[in-house]
Amino acid sequence: MKILVPILLLINFVSTNSYAATTAPPDSTANIIDKSAAILLLDKGQQQVMERKFRDALLTFREAAVKDPYTWKAPYWISYCHYHLNNYGYAKQYGLSAVSKGGADVDKEVYDILGNSFHRMGSLDSAQQFYQKAINELPKARVKELNLEHKIAECAYAKNALVKASNQRELLRGEVNSGFNDYGPILSADGKIMYFTSRRGNTTGGQMNPDDQEYFEDIYRAVWNPETLMWDSISNDIERINSAGFDALNWMSPDGLHAVITMNNTYDGESKNITRSSDICEVEFTKMNKWSTAKIIANKSINSTFFDGAATLTADGNTMYFVSDRKGDKRSTDIYMVRKNGKKWGEAVLLPDSINSVGRETTPFITPDGRFLFFASDGHMGMGGLDIYVCENTGSGWSSPMNLGAGINTVNDDTHFKVYKDLGKIMMAGINLSGQKSSFDMYEIDLTKVTLPIKL
Repeated sequence: MKILVPILLLINFVSTNSYAATTAPPDSTANIIDKSAAILLLDKGQQQVMERKFRDALLTFREAAVKDPYTWKAPYWISYCHYHLNNYGYAKQYGLSAVSKGGADVDKEVYDILGNSFHRMGSLDSAQQFYQKAINELPKARVKELNLEHKIAECAYAKNALVKASNQRELLRGEVNSGFNDYGPILSADGKIMYFTSRRGNTTGGQMNPDDQEYFEDIYRAVWNPETLMWDSISNDIERINSAGFDALNWMSPDGLHAVITMNNTYDGESKNITRSSDICEVEFTKMNKWSTAKIIANKSINSTFFDGAATLTADGNTMYFVSDRKGDKRSTDIYMVRKNGKKWGEAVLLPDSINSVGRETTPFITPDGRFLFFASDGHMGMGGLDIYVCENTGSGWSSPMNLGAGINTVNDDTHFKVYKDLGKIMMAGINLSGQKSSFDMYEIDLTKVTLPIKL
């Protein structure tokens, strides 16, 4: 399924020569053998990176660093892996080490990694300096590919937004936030039951995805405890909707009897309903107070051979918005809309380019009346990573997306935004920094205390 540390003082760059490369000792037979071993390990690690096995690659590059502590290449690739594992503090630490050891010889892409790392940790002045260094050092085609001018503009946007904003979101209490990636909170109509998606260690089947080396997704259920004011009774033992692959609950009807999930059980050869990739499926809450087996929606314009998921529906269940990467050769993930014709779904259509960008659009939420569409994107101007935006269905088209601002958005990924007007709550997920590392956690916002750019 498609799928920190105190800040250093600002670093001013006069030239790459301001970093003096560490002087290596004279070669000896032992040194030559170790350097040769390091070269082989670096080649192995880069192959693992190409396969997106960042955890395995990280171990390989660490071995290379032990064999040859004077090379800039090992810390460069360690920094690269840590960034892709959302370990921004470590990415910064090893990126600076690579620059120090490599001097003018260092791979200039390290400046983009450092810019991204400082950006994600909220050190925006330093981020801008490193992005500018990358622009100065990298070929113009690569500067465009890395979207560096946009990143600098996002830093400026974030600095301006943060001046006039206060944090409005609170971490959910209880063990629903586990230290693994936890996201996608969905509430029952009375707010007493919450479903969410997690990649924690007790996932069904206990297996890891070989692609990103995290545990497969499972759907979990939690119960609100009014005495402790926490979510407890957390369990993924939810009848028949969890497989040994990827399973995520995306939407539940107001009466709690119908739901839509994203499922990818191609890794589970024992499943009866094998998906082609990640598919959108329907489940029903039966008279036995159990969820039924997931049924794949048999519509080729909805479920393709690509990633299809993250569906959200209007209250009447007749209009669906979902995400697909079927145009991945030209852009990332886009949002599609499809309506029901009687009991069958019609032809899915791509939302306009005013909403979909060349970047990622994901985790849409349509309000029950179909008027407002909230979604996460990194293709529009924002604070960094995925921000939450909203646009209005005017009847004749969609308004331009509006950023929800720094009280809700951060300089990291923010996703899975859902409004529960009757409960007076907003639920969402986002990257939460903890020391050198980070993970997705779930948050709650008091709807009565938040200022949205639209009136619900």
